[in-house]
Amino acid sequence: MSSKGSFNLPSLNLATKTLFSGFLIVMGVGFLMAGAQIMLTHGMADGEIGVSVDDIVYSYHGNRNSSKLEVKLNGSMQDKASEKDKTTLIRWARDGAPIERWENEISPILSANCIQCHSTIPGLPNFSEYEITAEVAKTDMGASFDSLTRVSHIHLFGIAFIFIFVGFIFSLTVGFNKKAKAIIIAIPFLFLIIDIMSWWVTKSFPWFAWFTIIGGFGYMSSFALMWFSSMYQMWILPRKKDKKFESNEWFD
Repeated sequence: MSSKGSFNLPSLNLATKTLFSGFLIVMGVGFLMAGAQIMLTHGMADGEIGVSVDDIVYSYHGNRNSSKLEVKLNGSMQDKASEKDKTTLIRWARDGAPIERWENEISPILSANCIQCHSTIPGLPNFSEYEITAEVAKTDMGASFDSLTRVSHIHLFGIAFIFIFVGFIFSLTVGFNKKAKAIIIAIPFLFLIIDIMSWWVTKSFPWFAWFTIIGGFGYMSSFALMWFSSMYQMWILPRKKDKKFESNEWFD
């Protein structure tokens, strides 16, 4: 189908610009919140602020010299208990999580510091039960295959839908070479697959964590480019009248 109308971002009416802009703004805030969530979870896996290769390795491959309980207590959960309670929990995990110390020593600490979340929030281990807590106290082998499967399909479906609509809005920009525009629209889908697949490979080969960083940086960069280009052309770029901008490239 080919159309030669003036259906592009600079020529949209006010209502459509408002619709597209509202979606882009919400998605922009959403990506900022996702970045903050990554900083507070994966970014604290090595106990230091900021996302590093070690954070990715600990999150997916695990810290094979420690337990997941100890990693969390020294990382993203370090402010959730006193130093005395953290030391007690870590020593218990290193001693093999003996059940003899559970009732009188470990369970009260967990009840005071952890149970409010780790018994009510779906997806978090239930620390009111010894068997589940003892599993977390074992050597950290990284993300389980169950959790990788669950998180992978959520990210693939959700982020792909976001880029369908962001890419559609960007496809209505003017002044871009057709092939360049197509490449920019395809980039986030490619890097999303690289990002998700790297989680699975990193579980066995920790050096592959670099691809997680590359994948995330790739689709975030393409999102930023499409976001700023679209917003600029809707609200700042003067409306052009010559034929170069009035051809509807998306329908060509």
